[in-house]
Amino acid sequence: MPAKFLPMTAYEVRRLGWNELDVILISGDAYVDHPSYGAAVIGRVLEADGFKVGIIAQPDFKNAQAFKRLGRPRLFFGITAGNMDSMVANYTAHKRRRMTDDYSPGGMPDLRPDHAAVVYANRAREAFKDVPIVLGGIEASLRRFAHYDWWRDEVKRSILLDGRANILVYGMGETQIIDIAHRIAAGKPLSGIPGTALITKSLDNEQSVVEIPSYEDVRADPDRFNEAFVTILENQDPFRGAVIAQKHANRYVIQYPPALPVEGTQLDKIYELPYARAWHPSYDKEGGVPGFETVRYSITSHRGCPGSCSFCGLSLHQGRIVGSRSESSIIREAAALSKRHDFHGIIHDIGGPTANLYGASCKKWEQSGTCTKRHCLTPSPCKHLDPGFQKSRSLYRKLLALPGIKHVFIESGFRHDLLVDERSRAYLEVVCKQHVSGRMKVAPEHSVPHVLKLMNKADFFVYEKFSNLYRSMSKRLGKEQFLVNYFISAHPGCDLEDTLALALQLKELGIHPEQIQDFIPLPMTLSGAMYYTEKNPFTGDKLHVAKTFRERKMHRALIQYKNPKNTPLVREALKLLKKEYLIPQFMPGKR
Repeated sequence: MPAKFLPMTAYEVRRLGWNELDVILISGDAYVDHPSYGAAVIGRVLEADGFKVGIIAQPDFKNAQAFKRLGRPRLFFGITAGNMDSMVANYTAHKRRRMTDDYSPGGMPDLRPDHAAVVYANRAREAFKDVPIVLGGIEASLRRFAHYDWWRDEVKRSILLDGRANILVYGMGETQIIDIAHRIAAGKPLSGIPGTALITKSLDNEQSVVEIPSYEDVRADPDRFNEAFVTILENQDPFRGAVIAQKHANRYVIQYPPALPVEGTQLDKIYELPYARAWHPSYDKEGGVPGFETVRYSITSHRGCPGSCSFCGLSLHQGRIVGSRSESSIIREAAALSKRHDFHGIIHDIGGPTANLYGASCKKWEQSGTCTKRHCLTPSPCKHLDPGFQKSRSLYRKLLALPGIKHVFIESGFRHDLLVDERSRAYLEVVCKQHVSGRMKVAPEHSVPHVLKLMNKADFFVYEKFSNLYRSMSKRLGKEQFLVNYFISAHPGCDLEDTLALALQLKELGIHPEQIQDFIPLPMTLSGAMYYTEKNPFTGDKLHVAKTFRERKMHRALIQYKNPKNTPLVREALKLLKKEYLIPQFMPGKR
């Protein structure tokens, strides 16, 4: 019988009647037993397959003692930095230490180290020298090859080597972790598992390997860095991906093709495992884990994102193929949620990386994977992509019919470029009428065409068309509803002139955005490669890149010119552009 919580202490292990654990998971997040938390999912998947699993959450990383808390695992340590890259979790876009951490009890900061996966792996190795180490999670996934680390401003080698790990799982990981556990239990080699990477001294046993420029080469030459990046990106499809090898000194990091996405009944089983859907009781005295509140009454309906935004790691991590749960599985989860004593009748969110892609499908995904010649959504949505709007409408209708469900809201971000044609009209009306809690989140990101092209986002006129449609539909329905618009400042290829054009465009439209993300070059993303090399990896074209914090702050200030604190920076930017004559437009009454 599954435990309500996976054990976190030796006492909890004994209470379950176990003498030892098969697998110990170490996480940079507090332990929340909910399918939105990766460590909980992996733990429950292993448990369902018959393995005894424990969790060490946010251990004291200053010495190895905390890593001995649950004893020696029979099979392996599974290590993740958590739901976020630890450097994103620990630092702001201006590289200042964050004052809070939503994935820690009470929001306390500094409970996870920088480069957490590497630190944890090395401490675990100190604690038990010969126990296999398996790395996973978003931090490991996006650092599996040599990569640019913005926080250290250097090209770092694969996390496999720095973490002295036996194998790395990239992607969501459920199928890989089960295969790994059974192979280690049987004493079998770990090579050849789709969705994994490992270290080898020779390529003699591998067939059809694509070798990319070595760590030493990409560290020394930005053009070689881009060459390696393009090859990695072109082999991210599970149907046609090749085995890739990258030399590091006298060893190779070898990546096997991505695992097939988990879909249908297999995905249903993962989300219907016996999660406690709560934080571990040991956090009660700190008031719990703040990040859990955003998902407590939410439901994940699908995975994968075909958007391939240049700055986002989701397509690299979850893949471009959308995998959706069955309608019946989601309804069962909602029905169970409605019976909880703390549920008040409102499902706060139902969605995935993109809210309006539940049930999305493409015949090519099923037969040969994603296209090589074009993106699914840009420059316009592909005619072969079925966004799944009929399935979504059916799902929403049945959820609202459940006893105890008063409202079903969608708080995840929408792809507005999927909502402007006639195919989407009935879906959009249903969403506006019943599933928007006053504000819909969309991400136009910018307005200048060449910047949007680098971001792999739709043209701004598509956003304007959608905005008009949304306003008119809300008015017709008698609802006062707004758009929450997300923009990115200082993206590679965007200079101050471009940002000024965006600011003037927004001013003309009466948009004063609060949701601005100062660009952060995440490892192994296209935009991250652009930032580091100052070139477009696919064309070799030189790009302007804002690399000083002063210039980055000016980009943001121009977009948020109405904030009085930004006045000096706006004035400075306009003077640099020799456009002081615009000062009265941005600051009425000033010259």
